[in-house]
Amino acid sequence: MRFPLVASLAWQDYRNDTWLSACSVLALVAVIAPLLVLFGLKFGLVSSLTQRLETDPATREIIPLGGGRFSSTFIEQLGQRPDVAFAIPRTRQIAATAQVGTLVLEMLPTAPGDPLLGGLPVPQGLEQIVLSHTAAEKLAARPGDWLETSFARQMAGRVEARHTRLQVLAVLPLEAFARDGLFAGLGLLEAAEDYRDGRAVPALGWEGEAVGTNEQRVYPAFRLYARSLNDVEPLRVFFARQNMLVSTQALNIAQVQSLSRNLSIVFWIIAGLALAGAFAAIFAGALAAVARKRRELSVLRLLGFSTGALLLFVVLQALYSASLAAVLSAGLYGLAEAGLNQLFVQVPGEHASHLLAHHYGLALVAVLGISAVAAACGGWRVARIQASEGIRDV
Repeated sequence: MRFPLVASLAWQDYRNDTWLSACSVLALVAVIAPLLVLFGLKFGLVSSLTQRLETDPATREIIPLGGGRFSSTFIEQLGQRPDVAFAIPRTRQIAATAQVGTLVLEMLPTAPGDPLLGGLPVPQGLEQIVLSHTAAEKLAARPGDWLETSFARQMAGRVEARHTRLQVLAVLPLEAFARDGLFAGLGLLEAAEDYRDGRAVPALGWEGEAVGTNEQRVYPAFRLYARSLNDVEPLRVFFARQNMLVSTQALNIAQVQSLSRNLSIVFWIIAGLALAGAFAAIFAGALAAVARKRRELSVLRLLGFSTGALLLFVVLQALYSASLAAVLSAGLYGLAEAGLNQLFVQVPGEHASHLLAHHYGLALVAVLGISAVAAACGGWRVARIQASEGIRDV
């Protein structure tokens, strides 16, 4: 089969039928462009919602409810699970406070890998902390500053307090933690809890009852974050089987995932109907083209072109229309995407409508494939064309 010659002849004939070719291109554009816009809205909306959930560590947080009794070994085992990104014990909330001037700060334990800290440095020892944004604003504190911090307790009807100096290592962004708080190593929270329980804290020089060396510390709670959104629900089920009540964002995650599934169903129903219509239009166009160009095709048969070559002639003209329609549709979608994002997006990095490069590739392959199959089915009548029709007018 002389493919270059057939392709050249098909293109020349396609160009000569300018108006008919333009009509076939525009008919396909009327199908492809709306589908691209629809899928772009679906993908952009769901991607933005999913990205918003993924970038917010609070969405992946598992919060134990009620008083518990957890050993450090149990919490360490939780941190080693493949579906857990971070786990660390928490001391009693009533003991996990520190006062800087007149401001009372919530204390939270942290360690390497803490999702809330992100790329910020992690506090080391008993003297380094990371301040929340609101606390830093109220204290006018910046990284490198030293804060005079006090820890108070009530013993035998007397209010006592101990002081220590803490260095601000970094300040959290507001979106990471919106309350007045500080993040410190677990040792500082344990020291504050021990002091308020009347125990001695030798590392800070605070006097009190001696702590037994063999005493196993028990924690009432922990900070735990799932590795991904899909791991939140399995972790909730795991804790439920352990008869532990936890609070999660599983419902919000499920709503976004359900929205994605429902939008996909709607898209594929509409896409199926539209592509069926496009297939019928291309099929009818191929039938009409064979009937209209029967004499020209018979001349090609007389010149020695096989049935396959004549069928390729018809299919190539359909592919020319499909290719031009795909390019024009992509351009129109690009304009629609820019307009939709300009109108509806207010958060940088999010999209109301968005497509990736491979989406364009899949759309092109689908359009070319459907066009080729439809043209081949409609153009199969070329097999009936006889060479003798090229030398008589019928």
